Amino acid sequence: MKRGPYDVLVEPLLTEKITAMRESANKVGFLVKRDANRIEIKRAVESALKVKVARVNILNMMGKTKRLGRFAGKRPDWKKAIVTLKAGEKLEMYESV
Repeated sequence: MKRGPYDVLVEPLLTEKITAMRESANKVGFLVKRDANRIEIKRAVESALKVKVARVNILNMMGKTKRLGRFAGKRPDWKKAIVTLKAGEKLEMYESV
């Protein structure tokens, strides 16, 4: 089953650490579907955002256990992708922020 770029990318991650990486190392972060692989993420970023990708690193993030009184629950697990853009590439959506 072939997926489109918006089926793989869930949302961009805007944290202080990823903002620093974007400014220093030309890297951007995305929350992606849990079953997406590096090749699908690379194709999705290149087609959706019209940039060239040099490298994709992925991390499986485990959800935290949270308590409310005596009841314990768990936040869902999620996958994070750190995408390195090729030299000279910029994302316009971050330039105006």
